[in-house]
Amino acid sequence: MELRHLRYFVAVAEELHFGRAAARLHMAQPPLSMQIRALEEEIGARLLARNSRSVRLTPAGEAYLAEAREVLARVEAAGRAARRIGQGEAGEITAGYMNPVMDAVLCRALAAFRQERPGVALRLRELPTPAQLDELRGGRLDVAFIRLVRGRQDLRGLEIRLVAREPYVLALPEGHPLAAHDVVPLDEAAAEPLILFPRAAMPALHEAMLAALRQGGAEPRIVQEAPGKHASLALVAAGFGLCLVPASARDWPRRGVTLRPVTPGLPVVEMAAAWREGELAPATRVLVDLAAADLAASGLASSDLASA
Repeated sequence: MELRHLRYFVAVAEELHFGRAAARLHMAQPPLSMQIRALEEEIGARLLARNSRSVRLTPAGEAYLAEAREVLARVEAAGRAARRIGQGEAGEITAGYMNPVMDAVLCRALAAFRQERPGVALRLRELPTPAQLDELRGGRLDVAFIRLVRGRQDLRGLEIRLVAREPYVLALPEGHPLAAHDVVPLDEAAAEPLILFPRAAMPALHEAMLAALRQGGAEPRIVQEAPGKHASLALVAAGFGLCLVPASARDWPRRGVTLRPVTPGLPVVEMAAAWREGELAPATRVLVDLAAADLAASGLASSDLASA
């Protein structure tokens, strides 16, 4: 039995006339009569009582009509649901992110996404980049918004879209002698007590920062580790040391702290969306596009899709 047999039967049952049912189904009457007889034989019950003048439902036919209508309605509903998901109008996205990427990328993109795709549920999980990549490969995330450090992360089997490039700058206490420079020499900054984020939070970026600080030949003096932006800037303001922060720190509350670029420049941190190769669903693509478009409109660089 196929779905078409249910549709044939429902048409005849509703029309109670084989000629009208055949016209409604855009088929000839003899094949329709044959299909109904075959259906009755398969079921083992007579569904229609017919003679040369009339067609009527038998008790078995009335019961079968109710069930057939319900089956066809469910099939139609399933098709509508699948089409909405396939068109990115419904479904659920589980996205990973880090706080710095949320600040620079996702706040505006998420607001735009909710307006554009109200039928799509969003589940957000805050995780460091290494954990996001593990969860992504394990199928527990649909997309990961990460900090990207080229050559220092295993991105095999993933596709990447850059959504921003952000330089790091130096945070100093107000009144610090180096704050008199418009641009601080990196070797002078490296000689000062430094505050850095823990290696476990972003291993690849941590290594890249240390490598940059060692360019002058001296080992940087890391005196404190601070896991978050607020703690880092509070320690700077309290005079514990200098700190390397994203340039977007200009938008953070930072009483008692001055920001300066350094020369030679620190590593430029790339923010990216990552997903399993070949598995970017339509709704997720909309979210990624909004993140990239939002940053491009803000004057930050973005790039096209690329396989890692």
